[in-house]
Amino acid sequence: MLNEQKKTNWNELINFVKQIPYGRNANRSDFSLVLKENKGTCSSKHAFLKDYADKNNIQNVNLFIGIFKMTEINTPKIYPVLSQNEIEYIPEAHCYLKIDGVPIDVTTSESFYDKIENDILEEIVIEPFQVADYKVNYHKDFLKKWIFETKQMKTFDEIWNIREQCIEKLSISV
Repeated sequence: MLNEQKKTNWNELINFVKQIPYGRNANRSDFSLVLKENKGTCSSKHAFLKDYADKNNIQNVNLFIGIFKMTEINTPKIYPVLSQNEIEYIPEAHCYLKIDGVPIDVTTSESFYDKIENDILEEIVIEPFQVADYKVNYHKDFLKKWIFETKQMKTFDEIWNIREQCIEKLSISV
């Protein structure tokens, strides 16, 4: 069982990271940059917290990749991109934690998980070091399978490019 001080520090760290602005870090593999650059993505922020939990013997913290249907409903900023490309949704990879089985999403100050939980197609547990190459390859493999299974009229490269445009829209502050 965590002592009260460690539990307080852990909860304060979660809340602190939640307030850090969204943005890609200079090096995808170095999640310590979340604090140094004062920004992070779902991958870097959650990998940072999972790594901290592991190093501080905080139990029952799991890091997940969830593939979800990224739509105009759960992600309104991407509507112009989806509409212009005549796509209903794109499977997107999102990282989050589950602490004692309860989803925790610190990507932004509001939990994005709450917006996508009903649109999750698949989820797996990963380790912090897997948020870089492994996550990207897992996502790309999922997309290739999805393109084939749903008989998309666009190539993988076209879908990936549309996805990158969507991510760019999400990075722009309102």
